Amino acid sequence: MDSSLSLHTSPNHNAFQQPQPPPQPPPLLVPKSEPFWSALDHDDIGDELDLLTEFNRVTELFHLAFGGTNAVIPPDSFGPQPAACSHLLPSADVDSVFQEDPNSSTAAESDASRAIVPVADLTVRLAPRRKQSRQKELVRVMGLSVREDAQLRETVRRTRLVYDSLRVYTAVEEEKRVAALVATKAAAVKEEEGTAVEGRTRRLRGDLRAAGLMRERGLWLHRQQRIVGAIPGIVVGDVFLFRMELCVFGLHGQIQAGIDYLPGSMSSCGEPIATSVIVSGGYEDDLDNGEVIIYTGQGGQEKNSSRQIADQKLESGNLALERSMHYGVEVRVIRGMRYEGSASASGKVYVYDGVYKIVDHWFDVGRSGFGVYKFKLWRIEGQPKMGSAILKEARSIRRSESDSNTLHYDYRDPLSYEYLPRTSFPQFVFHQSGQATGCNCVDGCGDGCFCAMKNGGDFPYTLQGHLVKGKPLIFECGPFCSCPPHCRNRLKQKGLKYRLEVFRSLQTAWGVRSLDLIQAGTFICEFAGVVLTREQAQLFAMNDFSLDVSTMRNVACYMSHSSTPNVFVQFVLYDHNNLMFPHLMLFAMENIPPMRELSLDYGVADEWTGKLSICN
Repeated sequence: MDSSLSLHTSPNHNAFQQPQPPPQPPPLLVPKSEPFWSALDHDDIGDELDLLTEFNRVTELFHLAFGGTNAVIPPDSFGPQPAACSHLLPSADVDSVFQEDPNSSTAAESDASRAIVPVADLTVRLAPRRKQSRQKELVRVMGLSVREDAQLRETVRRTRLVYDSLRVYTAVEEEKRVAALVATKAAAVKEEEGTAVEGRTRRLRGDLRAAGLMRERGLWLHRQQRIVGAIPGIVVGDVFLFRMELCVFGLHGQIQAGIDYLPGSMSSCGEPIATSVIVSGGYEDDLDNGEVIIYTGQGGQEKNSSRQIADQKLESGNLALERSMHYGVEVRVIRGMRYEGSASASGKVYVYDGVYKIVDHWFDVGRSGFGVYKFKLWRIEGQPKMGSAILKEARSIRRSESDSNTLHYDYRDPLSYEYLPRTSFPQFVFHQSGQATGCNCVDGCGDGCFCAMKNGGDFPYTLQGHLVKGKPLIFECGPFCSCPPHCRNRLKQKGLKYRLEVFRSLQTAWGVRSLDLIQAGTFICEFAGVVLTREQAQLFAMNDFSLDVSTMRNVACYMSHSSTPNVFVQFVLYDHNNLMFPHLMLFAMENIPPMRELSLDYGVADEWTGKLSICN
């Protein structure tokens, strides 16, 4: 790691070729591959990049007979077949994808030709049906290259940034709207009734408003597909603060229901197929052992309670889970768990834990004496560690200091240095603040105060301590202000909120991670060091001024560099008014789960020294 950092304060890929069958093939039912991602970025390597992924069927095509023999048509047999086999489904390898000739008589334009699960014989569909929209089709994404996977991950990342930014911004606008409404009503009634008016004022949730705005503008992901299995760009362990987020990213399409499925009326095979479930302990008969889940079906539950008051029926989501088990369709599992740092009213966060296979189901009598359907889910092997397990592990470490040693296997400590909690500025920086002025607020800053005007008329932070949006420079209340320490505009001065630890990383030698869930837009820590004057910086051939972190630094100096960071730098002033010497405050760019490494974009390297610079 460099011992000093300079700070700049100035402002037609190829189409997927499928093998063509010989003339007059038998009427085999095969899935029709479709382009999954049409908005991927292209570059000059277009000839070598195949962005059209294979949409495979489920682990195998089950042969479904409607009478007669149970023989299976070989997948590579295109010769004449007996008439008795024309109504049977073909058996295909899990990696094979077929595409029919549009001019062939077997290329039927019915919905059955796109099915990911077996359907009835094409020949029985005499009358053509209206073509269904693509959002009614089940597809699976497989065979992504490393580059494609990185592009899709970046798309998800940018969409999350948009969602979180809109959520925080709309929450601030809602605060202003409610405050103005209460003030207007309070002016017309007595002072004691004003509080009652505020309590009756309906507040609009920021997560719902952000999702609504994105949906109106077509920013939801995967609205045109019903994806089976893993969602491209979403990795095991990703944390979501609201259930509405799951809808935005196509992970789970139900706002309240725990089972997301494609209804039979919209399915090509005429049967409902489940795609994802949320496990949050909402039913008293649930049993969650991590890798194995006994999932209770839906229905028959008392309102706002986990107690059963009626027998469940094999319909809707329950039938969809049974059909998914029958056809071998895996389901995504999202766990809802109560966790410190949650932003939702329920106190829960939602963690994506991967895909599971439904291996069994039965009807049983539950604890309340009513019949319930139970489904046994097994986690598919070869996936990363469950995100919910990591959250529980981090929580146990926070509660027991001795347990933290189990995560460390290295014996080397960082090189000797003096810990510096805040940046050390030259003394002349503070001498220029002798005539500085501040606000005269007594019980926290409010709208129209002097410090708000310095920030453009609005406070940079929400009441919950989230950065509304990045700015070239933020002015916090300082020693010249009369407001108390709990003022909303003293965010940095309240100290560290999250428990950070330096660990040895295999990729970056040293790294920083948190034992807490870090919400997007929250303050993490300051990037601290000793500020060099211009004369001192010239000795190192650096521009502007530099931070010397060779012997005095803090935990932020161990953050690794990344071109896709989850932490960003915000310039802040509070203890002096010299615009050339701001504090470097680090904020979360996205929701960061516990134990995930924090990364920072240090910017371009200096042309002469090769040292990375930190840019706002």
